[in-house]
Amino acid sequence: MSRVFSGIQPSGELHIGNYLGAVKNWAAIQHRHPSFFCVVDYHAITVAYDPAQLRQRTRDLALTLFAAGLDPAVCHVFVQSTVPEHTELQWIFNTVTPLGELERQTQFKDKAQRQEQVMAGLLNYPVLQAADILLYRADVVPVGEDQVQHLELSRVIARNWNARFGEYFPEPQPLLTPTRRIVGLDGQAKMSKSMQNTIGLLDDAETTWARLRPAVTDPQRVRKTDPGRPEVCNVFALHGAFSDAATQADVATRCRTAAWGCMDCKKVLHEAMERELVPIRTRAQALRDEPQRLDDALADGTRYARAAARETIAHVKDAMGLAPAG
Repeated sequence: MSRVFSGIQPSGELHIGNYLGAVKNWAAIQHRHPSFFCVVDYHAITVAYDPAQLRQRTRDLALTLFAAGLDPAVCHVFVQSTVPEHTELQWIFNTVTPLGELERQTQFKDKAQRQEQVMAGLLNYPVLQAADILLYRADVVPVGEDQVQHLELSRVIARNWNARFGEYFPEPQPLLTPTRRIVGLDGQAKMSKSMQNTIGLLDDAETTWARLRPAVTDPQRVRKTDPGRPEVCNVFALHGAFSDAATQADVATRCRTAAWGCMDCKKVLHEAMERELVPIRTRAQALRDEPQRLDDALADGTRYARAAARETIAHVKDAMGLAPAG
């Protein structure tokens, strides 16, 4: 059976873009494949950060992942830095990764242009990604379209290692999420906390409505009496994620015939969002009230992850002629 790995950075609150683009899909996948889901805190230290804030964000993100549907009885959720084999395998993979492959990575080129001094960690970021995946010998990786290039590098690294030391690592394949790109409430950029165009997954009903109310809709619909175009409206795209098929059809008809205004459309969307998000908020509060449950779930995930990681590292070191672990 295929094994799944995916990770998410603790770079801020989980928003509905993260949920629809990744985590909701993970919650479904966990019941079909053995799954490892990781809070990748090592990836978060390639930029300037506050240590105390990182520690709190890491814990908050793990809590939100469980609240959003990841079940510790079904899948393995853990924090990257609690499994030291991630960075051990990264160093090993550095020895079989061509420098040119790293320099061609689109994200490296984009981020390097915005930094005064480029650190080696930024260049080696995708090698760590490859180690994250291949440490668990995962052959399926749910990713967004912007991560496909990094996944191709993981296949190159697996191929290079296998060619030198024997077939062992699978060449992981992408599983694009059903909701591939979530546009922000500004209707322009990808949903991102830094762009302030998001709705937090744990925001209360009032905050959610306050953020949804000014969201950009069809730019050609100026007056309430103007017919709208659901196919170009970002709010209607969110109906596709939160509303049932009958509601979507009704919203589309009312929009095209100018039977109601954009605010009416947003109110119906808000109701649909609340039906899905209220249980998530409730589970998150329960975990806050009983922090030991979160500690236990992460400890269980770490145990499973470390057992799989040690098995991989033992094989790799033996194949490469390295000294075994003490």
